[in-house]
Amino acid sequence: MNKLYYDGKCPLCSAEMARLRVHKSTDLSLVDIHETKMNQATKEKMLKVLHFEDDAGNYTTGLEANIAAWEGTRWSPLWRCLNLPVVRSIAKFAYDKWAEIRYARLYMNSEQGKAGFKAEG
Repeated sequence: MNKLYYDGKCPLCSAEMARLRVHKSTDLSLVDIHETKMNQATKEKMLKVLHFEDDAGNYTTGLEANIAAWEGTRWSPLWRCLNLPVVRSIAKFAYDKWAEIRYARLYMNSEQGKAGFKAEG
């Protein structure tokens, strides 16, 4: 079974997983990282970005993990558009920056995290 590991303490992440849960295929399991048993280093690494694990145990992360998770839903053509060359560069940059700020705000209580979220919201 495919698995998508997400941060259940992140409000936006949890909202997206609630939407995905309605549309996902039966071969995708949504896993809240906080409800798994893993060592602290692995947990910290996985909390930084989404992680998608396929049936063979291969991982994709970040934007690619999100696109993979939405495969098999009626929304997959829209998500696949994020793989178009120019769109992909912009979407990947935006996701990576958002993920960095989100993690800092939730777990590091840093000025970078606070500033980033004030600018967004």
